[in-house]
Amino acid sequence: MTSTTVAVAPLTIQDAEFLVSAAHRAAEAAGVTVSVTVLDAGGHLLAFRRDDRAVLISGETSTRKAYTALQLDSATRELVDAVQPGGLFHTLPTALDRPLLFIAGGVPVRRDGRLIGAIGVGGGAPDQDHGFAVAAVETLV
Repeated sequence: MTSTTVAVAPLTIQDAEFLVSAAHRAAEAAGVTVSVTVLDAGGHLLAFRRDDRAVLISGETSTRKAYTALQLDSATRELVDAVQPGGLFHTLPTALDRPLLFIAGGVPVRRDGRLIGAIGVGGGAPDQDHGFAVAAVETLV
């Protein structure tokens, strides 16, 4: 019996730069200054942008949100309740390569149903950051 493998195009640097630009446009339209990080499926940084007006820590925040969304293959917004006492991930260790961050704004990026990377947005309110990340991912064809 032969198995068929379907190739899925990886997230490219051009895709990542497009995602960063789309998230920044969405944030600027809302009057919010953010930092945006895009990681590939291996957790490698493909694109990053922090506006000079953004809070310095927003860069680390966006990176950790992207990392969390990638590691757990879920939008960080959906994971917030899971880390509360009694939640699914309450005892999840955070001594990984980079500590996880369970605040809305991290979203997995998929192509043909497969995880190819993640985007993280930091600097606005959590729901705003989530919205900017989702808006960016929805523009990636």
